[in-house]
Amino acid sequence: MMKVMYITDQIYLHGGGERVLTNKSNYFLENNLAEIFIVTSEQKGNPPCYPINKKVIFKDLAINYDRTKSYFSIANFIKIPSHFFKLKRTIREINPDVVVTLSTQFDFYFLPFIMAKIPKIKEYHSSGHQNALNRQNNTSFLRKLFFKINDYIESKYDTIAVLTKDEEQYYNSHNIVVIPNALTNYPSKTSSLQNKVAISAGRIAPVKQFDKLINAWAYVANVYPDWKLEIYGNGDTNDIEVLQKIINKCNLTNQVQLCGATNELEVAMLNASLYVMSSQTECFPMVLLEAMSCGLPVISFDCPHGPKNIINEAIDGHLVERDNEKKLADAVLSIINNKDNLQKKGKQARENIRRFNQDIIMNQWIVLFNNLTKI
Repeated sequence: MMKVMYITDQIYLHGGGERVLTNKSNYFLENNLAEIFIVTSEQKGNPPCYPINKKVIFKDLAINYDRTKSYFSIANFIKIPSHFFKLKRTIREINPDVVVTLSTQFDFYFLPFIMAKIPKIKEYHSSGHQNALNRQNNTSFLRKLFFKINDYIESKYDTIAVLTKDEEQYYNSHNIVVIPNALTNYPSKTSSLQNKVAISAGRIAPVKQFDKLINAWAYVANVYPDWKLEIYGNGDTNDIEVLQKIINKCNLTNQVQLCGATNELEVAMLNASLYVMSSQTECFPMVLLEAMSCGLPVISFDCPHGPKNIINEAIDGHLVERDNEKKLADAVLSIINNKDNLQKKGKQARENIRRFNQDIIMNQWIVLFNNLTKI
C-alpha cells in the first residue's frame, strides 16, 4: 500500500487547511488507499482539532517556532538545523512513496533536497494574490532576491498544487496542477430557511474583515431588526475585543453575536437561512461549500479568488463589490426581502455544490500520486 507523508506545522487549531488535511487522511484510510503519516513541527502535545482516523501515524518534530517573532529572528533562525536534521531522519525512517507539504516554514526551502528521489508536492491553501502585489510593488534588491529564491525552490518540487485556475498565474513553475477542495459531507437534512438568522464563520483575524460585516449588518438591522447575525470562530483576544466594541458602538448587541469556535458548525448552518462572507481574500473557502450543502444561499465580497469559483452569481448567491459594506448589506436585503427567492437560491446552492463531491476530487489526488510514483 502506498505511503503518503503530509507535512504541516500543526493540526490542533481550527482552520481550513487543518480540516482539509483531516478529511483527505480519513478518505485514504477509510478506503484502504494509502498509509497516512502526518509530520508536524509544533503540535505541542495537543490532540487534532477535527475527528481523524486512528490509523493515522503522527510524528511531531517539536521545533516550536516562536509565532510572536519573525521567522528570520535569531530565536527562530537558530532552530533551522534541528528542523532540517529531524525532518531528514523522519523521512528516512518512514521512507514514504510521496511527500505532500502544506508548510510555509523553513522546511519549504530544504524539503526538495531531502531524499530527492521521493516525489514532493507543495500544496497551497492560501491565495497568491497578495504575494503577487508585493512583488509588483517591490523596489528592494533583497526582496527581489528572496522572490527569485522562492521561485527556484518551487521549481524543485515535482508538483505545485493550487486550488483554482486563477491561482496558476501567481507561480512561475511549469509543474502546476489544479485540484479544488472536496465537499466531504452532503447532509441528509437541509435548512428550512425559516429562521431569521444569517451565519458567518472563520478565524477571528483582520483578513476575514468581520468588522466590515458587522458594519454592513447595521444597515440590515435598520430594516429587519429581528434578523440575527451569528459569527463563529476564535482568534486573538484583541481582535475579538475590537469586534465586540464595534457591535456595542453600532447598538447591535441584540442582532450580532460572537459565538466562538464550534465543532458543530453544520448544526448552526442548518438553523440559519443565509451565509455571508466578508473576507479580504480567500483561496477556496471550505465553509462556502459546507453552507451551500446545507441549502443556504451565500453572499460574499468578490475577493480574490475563491468565492467566484464557487458561487454562481444570482443563481445560488451573490458576489458584491469588494469591501463595499453597503452593497453587502443590499445583497442581504435583496435575498431576505423575497422568501421565494431565498428558497430558490437555497435549493440551487445545494444542487450546484455537488460538483465538488469527495469521490470526484479525491480521484484527482489518486491519479496525481500514481503518476508521480508510477504505480
